[in-house]
Amino acid sequence: MKDKNFKTRWGFVLACVGSAVGMANVWGFPFRMASLGGAAFLIPYLIFVALFSYVGLSAEYAIGRKTGTGTLGSYEYAWKSRGFKGVSKVIGWIPLIGSFCIAIGYSVIVAYVLKALVESLTGTLMTVDSQSWFEGFSLTAYSVVPYHIAIIIAVAITLSVGAKSIEKTSKIMMPLFFVLFLILAVRVFFLDNSFKGYEFMFTPRFDELANPEVWIYAMGQAFFSLSVTGSGMIVYGSYLSKGEDIVKSAKETAFFDTIAALTAALVIVPSTFAYGVDLNSGPGLLFVTLPTILQDIAFGRVFAIILFLAVVFGGITSLQNMIEVVVESLLYKFPKLKRNTVLTVLIVLLFAISVNMHQIFKWGPWMDFVSIYIIPIGAVIGSITWFWVLKKDELLDEVNDGAEKQYSNTWHVIGKYVYVPLATILCAIALFKGISF
Repeated sequence: MKDKNFKTRWGFVLACVGSAVGMANVWGFPFRMASLGGAAFLIPYLIFVALFSYVGLSAEYAIGRKTGTGTLGSYEYAWKSRGFKGVSKVIGWIPLIGSFCIAIGYSVIVAYVLKALVESLTGTLMTVDSQSWFEGFSLTAYSVVPYHIAIIIAVAITLSVGAKSIEKTSKIMMPLFFVLFLILAVRVFFLDNSFKGYEFMFTPRFDELANPEVWIYAMGQAFFSLSVTGSGMIVYGSYLSKGEDIVKSAKETAFFDTIAALTAALVIVPSTFAYGVDLNSGPGLLFVTLPTILQDIAFGRVFAIILFLAVVFGGITSLQNMIEVVVESLLYKFPKLKRNTVLTVLIVLLFAISVNMHQIFKWGPWMDFVSIYIIPIGAVIGSITWFWVLKKDELLDEVNDGAEKQYSNTWHVIGKYVYVPLATILCAIALFKGISF
């Protein structure tokens, strides 16, 4: 591929942050934090973010850079190195399919957001009953087709030349995402009764730490917020130049992803407290609750534009990764194919499937199915592959290439005996309890 590597480490980090930042930050994290111990929730969350970025995310970056390829090639390399030639040909397809499956439902959600953005620009969203407005398209088939097409075309264009275009768009979209949400956070600060939200968020209810659910949901939130799913981050690792500090890059990705989650919480939680509305409303939080609030505040239309523009940016950068990982793997498997041919086929296939999921009662269960069954299994397969199948010395050599400090067996032991069991436990909880994180 032309211009395969990211040109700068900062561009690499922003692209990875773009992949990680998504709906889990916008409506998942604020709800979890507010309902599961407030500031106390941050304790297990930050522990898991630190752990998962230190070993899990670093390992995915490392295997991608070592093999110079994405999901299929990396799994094939790891398993073949241990003599499992047959397994090596098929096992990588599970996490790879997970990436494409999540993109199917995710593209619909981002189309919803683009519709909200357009109708904020026209002023329509400021004059309607937001509940009726949301139900009008979320319960209707083929209701957001133009917006859906626009999102998919935007993703295709930004992926057209691989790492170069991903890096450029991430350098624009991610800083704007943070700036726009910070503007919103400042506006929310001046809402009446917003301090009740801050108090609820940042007053630690330490008794909640004795609740196993707090730790389970904190772990799940950290795991999936970082996109450590055994697939997506591998391909970005393959675009990272030799000599760059992998663990440092993983830590920076985790830091900015956490800042994004906290910034979203500073917008969402205080605003819902200021207006006495339910924080536990999932998609309705973004498409019903917040529009209702924005209709009632000065310059609400401006802030609605800012909100939905920021979320569109986050959605596009996440979709970039979901599609790029599949494109790269198919090019690895079928090297005679041209990149834009593969990308076009995938984009058409993505739209052909997802256009039939415009109703929330279709994409909602679909996203739950993928996040409960496919993604966790892929994540466990990945963790086992990097820390139990791939030779330890090979992984450590790659992690230490460019590292400011050398990582010893301790790093690998943490990955093998702490990270892998935690990933397995989370997968088992998701599978047997039917919990979507």
